[in-house]
Amino acid sequence: MLAAGALVLTACSNNPSDESSATPSASSSEAPAATTGGTVTVSETNEFFSFNSSTANGNTDINSKIALATNSHLYYIDDQLKVQHDESFAKTEKLSDDPLTVKYTINEGKKWSDGEPIDANDLVLAWAVFSGFYDDATYADDGSVKTGNAYFSYAGSTLGLNLTDFPVIGDDGRSITLKYSKPFSDWEVALDLDRPAHIVAKNAGLADAAALTDLLKNTPRGNPDKPADNAPLKKVADFYNTGFDSKTLPADPGLYLSSGPYIVSDVQEGQSVTLVANKAYEGDQTPKLDSIVVRTIADPSAAISALKNGEVDVVSPQANADTLAALEGVPGIQVHQGLQLSFDHIDLNSTGVFKDKNVREAFLKTIPRQAILDAIITPLDPKAEVLNSVLFVPAQEGYAKTVETNGFKNYGEPDIAGAKALLAGKTPTVRLLYNVNNPNRVDAFTLIAKSAKEAGFKIDDQGDADWGSRLGNGSYDASIFGWINSGVGVSGVPQIYGTGQASNFNKVSDKSADDLMDQLIQTVDPAAQTDLQVQIEQKIGATATTLPFFQSVGVDAVADRVKGIDTYNPNQNGVWWNTWEWTVDDAS
Repeated sequence: MLAAGALVLTACSNNPSDESSATPSASSSEAPAATTGGTVTVSETNEFFSFNSSTANGNTDINSKIALATNSHLYYIDDQLKVQHDESFAKTEKLSDDPLTVKYTINEGKKWSDGEPIDANDLVLAWAVFSGFYDDATYADDGSVKTGNAYFSYAGSTLGLNLTDFPVIGDDGRSITLKYSKPFSDWEVALDLDRPAHIVAKNAGLADAAALTDLLKNTPRGNPDKPADNAPLKKVADFYNTGFDSKTLPADPGLYLSSGPYIVSDVQEGQSVTLVANKAYEGDQTPKLDSIVVRTIADPSAAISALKNGEVDVVSPQANADTLAALEGVPGIQVHQGLQLSFDHIDLNSTGVFKDKNVREAFLKTIPRQAILDAIITPLDPKAEVLNSVLFVPAQEGYAKTVETNGFKNYGEPDIAGAKALLAGKTPTVRLLYNVNNPNRVDAFTLIAKSAKEAGFKIDDQGDADWGSRLGNGSYDASIFGWINSGVGVSGVPQIYGTGQASNFNKVSDKSADDLMDQLIQTVDPAAQTDLQVQIEQKIGATATTLPFFQSVGVDAVADRVKGIDTYNPNQNGVWWNTWEWTVDDAS
């Protein structure tokens, strides 16, 4: 799931596009290296705003897709949801099962697009971010930091890699070896190449990547019982967490270096991102196109109109009945449709107005989940049912069992009388955050607000195009959004429900659930994993801090001139998983 099991937000900051096409503006250092040439233009719903998709803030679908195309990876997930390793870039070896020992070796001669080598320094930085090794924070009952520091804002779960000590560096500085103190089920997708160490080092005031590695090597593991004020490490983490965020092309090219097939050459804020072939790239994923232009078009009807008019070649619009009807009228395209590994839901903070569990339960009792399903999903899939799990979808083993114990089915049709009884005359104000530019989220908000008011709640409309940047900052009481994952691994569970994890935006905390999550990531047997997830979900449901709505339906449409996009991919990468295979045939 992205990196170390990370789930990805399926909606974030998406401002409407002015629908003007962007043109590539590659510099001489970014000259095309394509073998067949041509340009593919892709429409995406959400606005690009960060060259670091590994942080909790940058972890959105569009940022992750750009990262996928512009970086080399230790592994990738194909359209059959299978883990594949790019051995033209690096080698991943499991050296031992007991203790679990894994070695990663970057192939000789691999370089960033500025000519600097990709080596063990880069892998050590990724390990430092993904492992939470240096964190010494302690957490209050509501999940907020009480003492110490959580340095790197990693979107995924740090559980798993935190079972390792500082890596052993070898192979002339091209490899690291990790030894785990306990088994870890997701070891194969635990680590990936991340941001360039030499760029992070420079911007944190260090001499070079080697100096950053020395700093990390000489910094002990974080100890919550003895928190340390490590200013040099905090400077590194602070830059890593925010320094790669930008809605335009940075003046410093180091902030958008590429290690993969494509490199970003232009960013027009709220409108487009242009990728060109990275001439410094050498590997099996050499791109066949000169460029990919990504246009931000939030409105599904506008995206389909652009497809029909030949302004874009690939669209993955917000699926609804109007979307499918409109696509049926577009000639010369292929349409792929399926159920996504994604679900929409509402989260309630465990602080402020919702600190009182009775108020949380009262609010959940007002949510008209069937009406939300009927408004958004039923027109696409008449057989669809309200989703009653946050860890499983109906086709998965474990769904039926978890529904019997997690308590979500108790929030069926709205129970206004029951909500009023729990409120006992109170009229709480709820600040409800959602993506104002996403029609499905607007529909859900409208239905929830109307029902909640009947029970006595006052709704403060916090609809915001930039809502994703607000997640976890305490400026709202409840949020409506979606999660999507890759279909591999179980580390996504602690990512969003583990105490202190960066993507646990509503700060839910249950120590017994944390213990079960520790067991989960150390469990290899799939049946045992399912049983543990059922137990975890029972505890999540008991907190009354979240409620699922539905499993999302996905659709993409591809112009016949584009080759290489042949099947529907249900995970967060969608059509982007194999951009190096895309070609154009204007004779089609």
